Amino acid sequence: MAKRFKAAVIGATGYGGAELMRHLLVHPEVELARAVSIDFVGEPIASVHPNLEGRTDLRFESLPAGEAARGMDVVFLGLPHGVSAAKVPEVIAAGARIVDLSGDFRVRDPATYARYYGAAHPHPDMLTRELFVYGLPELHRERIRGAKYVASPGCFATTIELALLPLAEARVLAGAVEVVGITGSSGSGVTPSVGTHHPLRASNLRTYKPLEHQHVPEIEQLLSDVAARSVTVRFVPVSAPLVRGIFATCFARVDASLEPAAIAALYRDRYAGERFVRVPARRLPEVVAVKGTNVAEVGVVTGDVQEGKRLVTCFAATDNLIKGGAGQAIQSMNLMLGLDEHLTLDDLGGWP
Repeated sequence: MAKRFKAAVIGATGYGGAELMRHLLVHPEVELARAVSIDFVGEPIASVHPNLEGRTDLRFESLPAGEAARGMDVVFLGLPHGVSAAKVPEVIAAGARIVDLSGDFRVRDPATYARYYGAAHPHPDMLTRELFVYGLPELHRERIRGAKYVASPGCFATTIELALLPLAEARVLAGAVEVVGITGSSGSGVTPSVGTHHPLRASNLRTYKPLEHQHVPEIEQLLSDVAARSVTVRFVPVSAPLVRGIFATCFARVDASLEPAAIAALYRDRYAGERFVRVPARRLPEVVAVKGTNVAEVGVVTGDVQEGKRLVTCFAATDNLIKGGAGQAIQSMNLMLGLDEHLTLDDLGGWP
């Protein structure tokens, strides 16, 4: 039976591309119609992604973005920042919906984009809230349903935002938030580097881009929008000897009048109806519980009152390639196409 919608993945040889295609190949309503890349052109999908052996006859194609988008209902852009922005006008002209997994349309201020991404944005006039909806479904579900173009959040950003969202929505955050985020090597992409080379990663912990990681501005932008005040985030990312997974620890201060039971209730109530965010009842979040799933785990511990503010520590864990990447992008696609938001995303993962 023919499927109702067609999708193309541009940037299909990366880890994000692999996850996008894994979900699309089992999607009951959306057909993976094109896999576009500048590498491995003409080769079968399984030559790069062996887990997809026997599931498709597609081969990697090298096509201009506009041609790749022609006839498609949705195009996923799994491209590096800068490259993605350059392709977007062609895809828009072809009439396709877009889910962009790069950082090119997450931040609204062109100067902030240039500071964190190292170059001027090629289309600064497109950095508007109205054009690209920020694709965090747990916050922007209804806007995503009506969107043609979605900027899917970064992996660190997704994890940290979900950890802090209940406090921001309650407008009780006071002062800056300090965050330490630990990440696996797949977040650095498929191209080998010093940071992902196994002998240097396997038994090592090291920081990189402290206080200047490119996900900081999108986190600050979202939290400030929700909290209705400027929120500063001081973020230190850490490379860990994991392949998949992010674990974020966020140190926040809230109004002293907010009691521990009320803080716990904020989290429990905020995520009670969310299938892809859970607040464990008897433990704190951990990576192995969410690896291989589109689920984020979130937890909170309250501390003492110091200098008129209560100390709160928030925790969150995600699979960076799924809830922090391709899975969340599929979640947005489902909403954009008017489908069940959870299609192909209910894998429970494994333990341990």
